[in-house]
Amino acid sequence: MPSFLYNGGMSRKIPSYDINITSIDSLLSPNDIAAKCPVSQEIHDRVLSYRNTVNDILTGKDRRLLAIVGPCSIHDPQAALDYAHRLKALSEKLSDRFFFVMRTYFEKPRTTVGWKGLILDPDLDGSYDIDKGLITARSLLIEINRIGLAVGCEMLDPIVPQYIDELISWASIGARTTESQTHRNLASGISVAVGFKNSTSGELSNAVNAIKSASAPASFIGIDKEGRSAVYRTRGNSMCHLILRGGDRSPNYYEDEVESARKKLKDSNVMEAIIIDCSHGNSRKDFRRQKRVLRSVIDQVVWGEESIRGFMLESNIYEGNQPIGPDMKYGVSITDACIGWEETERILSASAEILRKAGITGAEVL
Repeated sequence: MPSFLYNGGMSRKIPSYDINITSIDSLLSPNDIAAKCPVSQEIHDRVLSYRNTVNDILTGKDRRLLAIVGPCSIHDPQAALDYAHRLKALSEKLSDRFFFVMRTYFEKPRTTVGWKGLILDPDLDGSYDIDKGLITARSLLIEINRIGLAVGCEMLDPIVPQYIDELISWASIGARTTESQTHRNLASGISVAVGFKNSTSGELSNAVNAIKSASAPASFIGIDKEGRSAVYRTRGNSMCHLILRGGDRSPNYYEDEVESARKKLKDSNVMEAIIIDCSHGNSRKDFRRQKRVLRSVIDQVVWGEESIRGFMLESNIYEGNQPIGPDMKYGVSITDACIGWEETERILSASAEILRKAGITGAEVL
């Protein structure tokens, strides 16, 4: 029964729900989208293999590093596929030291307002054709997996994973949502390894607590593949790990910070696995500084810091970023500024060579 409020004693009833809603549009169900963009057995098997490799690296069985590399956000599917082909070619050269996961971020958290990502606004014009966004995102993930790359996404909207979860091999929870119980519950039930970023202030406790929370069984409300409301009960996700992304005041990728983070993880009895985000607070929001962070990461690995299991780079075909508009350049970010492809190839190749010369164990599983 809808509830009503009386307007000043008058007989006319005013609804007390959906007061600020201007329209309600139906959304295709996850099964509807999957029928339009089906996953072949080959892609299914590849994703399972990629996930196993990611998990082996996080647990230290595979001594390579996770290289989570790609655009800050995806807005142009054609450019994303161009980038994926380049990254695949590079991954074949460096596969003895790195396992590549392409950043395929379709949702962008916003402090105030701004473009919220390809899934929500695929036409970049505020029209919010979300059905189109979901189909575009799922189709793109299928193609990148077909190329031969694992993909990783940031989990922001708790409904979206039902549309794409069988295609991803790694996921992250952002600094602004690490404290969210909704996202901790989501991570508890998701089928892939999940990295929690430290808070924007640089505080680690929230992320460590999130890892511990997501490792435990949980229950939450979501939608099933038919689009119906459902209660999900989870067993907990043992592959949750920490992402150090720096803070407002200072970076946190230096040796002392990594050692402190490792101790916090150990004291909390969770997996001592750390990914270093070379961008954001660690680069002081200057994309050109990412190479400095990566060099420090490689040096720490060479000197025996075993808790570092990988790194993240924001990279695109061309460097920098640009505003949304009619004259946008191909292969340039419309969110955070990224390093260009030539720089990406140079610093990753140099990093792999440093690891080879140091004799760091490669792709064999211990």
